[in-house]
Amino acid sequence: MSLGKEQEAFMRDVAKLLNYLHQNGYEVRGGELERTQAQQEIYIKTGKSKTMNSNHLRRCAIDLFIFKNDKWLTQKQELQKIGDFWESLNEKNRWGGNFKNFLDIPHFERR
Repeated sequence: MSLGKEQEAFMRDVAKLLNYLHQNGYEVRGGELERTQAQQEIYIKTGKSKTMNSNHLRRCAIDLFIFKNDKWLTQKQELQKIGDFWESLNEKNRWGGNFKNFLDIPHFERR
């Protein structure tokens, strides 16, 4: 599948995730979708990332800041159900809360 088609499939799943969140009483604030090489290098130097292979560089990752009752949810256990829903949409989808070496709670990506 071409990168463009992967991006389109990713955004369809993002739309499903946003609908799921809103239907279940969550509010969402958008974060980073596209990232430049230069920005990725800064994130590595400052410890915000551990790889130059971020799917943000391909526009196949998005950071979402999720709230419930005006509280920003930042703990893995608070968002595990949402991460599981995301990963159930497609075998290529991964949630940063399930990463083994580096937790990235707001991160939703397509490999």
